[in-house]
This record gives sequence, C-alpha cells and structure tokens, in this order.
Amino acid sequence: MELDMAQVYTDFSGLAALKAKAREDQDAALDQVSRQFESLFLQMMLKSMRDASFGGGLMDSKQTEFYREMYDKQIAMDIAQKQGMGLAAVIKRQLGGGESMQQPGRSIEEYVGMPIIAPLTGAAVSAARGSEAPDRDGSLQLDGTPESFLGQLWPVAEEAAAKLNLTPEALLAQAALETGWGRHVIRHRQGDSSHNLFGIKADSRWQGDRVEVSTLEYRDGVALKTRAQFRAYDSFEQSFSDYVSFVQNNPRYKAALRSTDDPDAYFTALQEAGYATDPRYADKIRRILHSEPMQQTRQTHVEGASIL
Repeated sequence: MELDMAQVYTDFSGLAALKAKAREDQDAALDQVSRQFESLFLQMMLKSMRDASFGGGLMDSKQTEFYREMYDKQIAMDIAQKQGMGLAAVIKRQLGGGESMQQPGRSIEEYVGMPIIAPLTGAAVSAARGSEAPDRDGSLQLDGTPESFLGQLWPVAEEAAAKLNLTPEALLAQAALETGWGRHVIRHRQGDSSHNLFGIKADSRWQGDRVEVSTLEYRDGVALKTRAQFRAYDSFEQSFSDYVSFVQNNPRYKAALRSTDDPDAYFTALQEAGYATDPRYADKIRRILHSEPMQQTRQTHVEGASIL
C-alpha cells in the first residue's frame, strides 16, 4: 500500500513512517521524500517573501508571527502534496531513484529529514535547466534525464548488444542503474568523466586508467561504505566495448551468456555469478528495463527501423 505524505507538518509519526518505508523499499519512498523536500523549499521561499515585506499591521505581535509561520508551513505542504511546482521531479532525479548501490550515494533513508539545500545545489540546478555541458575531452556530458541518456547512447548500445546477442535496451537498463541515468558517472578528482557506465572495477588485470572513489558494497546483506578503484575510459563507446570483453572473457559469466536471449534470465545469472553485491541488482535492472521511458525509446527505434 502506498504511503501517504503527512497532511500536517507537525505530524512526526508521518516522518517516522516514511523512514520505516525507506528501510523496507527505497524506491517506493522516493516520491514522498521528494515532496517533503519540495515543501521545505517552499517554506524557505515563503519565509523569504515575508522577510522582504515592509512590515506587518498594527495588530501584529510575536503570537501572530508564530501562527503566520505555522500557516505558511501548512500552505507549503499542501502545495507540494497537490500540484507542486515541479521541483519534486527534479529532486527525485537528484536523489538517484533506481541507481545502483554499487556507485557512491546516500540511501533514501539518509535523505529523510535532511535540509532542502543539499539536493538543490549544482546538479539539481543543471537538471532543472536541462543543460548539457561538454566534457573536457569534447564529448557530450549526459544531463541525467532518461531521454538524453537513451537518445545519445542507443546507437553504441545497439552495436555492443549485438555482440552479446542482447537487446540494446538491456545494456542501457544496466548502465542506467549503475549511473542513475548518467547523473553519477564516476569522475576523476579534476572533474573529468571516467565514462564508466557499468561499474567495472580496476583489478590487477586492468592496465588502463583508473579512478578511486567511495562506494557501497553489500556484505551479508548489509551495505557498507568502502573505497575502490574503477576502470576509466576515453569515451562511452570504450565503456560498452570493455563491458562486452569483460563478460565474454570471464569464465564466471558463461551461464549468463547462455541466457542472453532472455534479459531477465541474463541479469539474474549475472548477479548470481557475482557481478554485483546488491541482492536486488537484477530486480532493479528489470524495473528500469520495463519502465515507460525505456519502452517508448525502444518503440521509437524499432518503428524507425521498420520504416526504413
């Protein structure tokens, strides 16, 4: 059953319920957390508007200011609960809905109760504007939206998927999970992108460039923060190419390669072989694979190919 957002800002039991829901199912709690953040932002905006006024009436007092503040907070929650201002969607993307736990980031539970200023800096502003900044190597930097991610990477995913007998959307779903639709591609300290779309680590066999970052690993079902080195590439095309070589040349993924005609079975076998430590890894990819943006993109490309 879907958890309703608290109807009044003083409902602390609603916050406790939201935290409990975040522990049980992080994805299901994303919408509620995003609306909570939007309401906090609206409260800050209303407070700034009050502070910018020329003053109150003759009957104003500390008591009226107190009740006016309560009123403004309730208005903010009502707006966020109903039509909103469009910030919840931006905040939801910034929280990283559906992103892989293999990559750095906070859990949804960690975000519950945090001040609004955190998710509304930097990347959230860029996402709201829909801007795409070119990377230092001249390649296009993904803006974090499913449309941009799928539109730009479909051609190279199609070429790589053919080598594995997979559908392009299967590879794109895994890359979307690992990077949060491109929002969390690992970067070097100087800011350059690693172009690592599949979270492949750099062990002793890797002779190329690498980058070290904080990450989350599951051990005995518990997510623990650690640091690890990941492979770095010159382009997203190299990332796809290396992924193909990685799974084809690793004996542990032989069972998965025998199931490439069924993406669900492929990712289940990939998880069982130890590709990721997240126990819900295959389920998360499956959810993205059957999502509306993915289905719309697939339909567009399939119909376009049939017309040609």
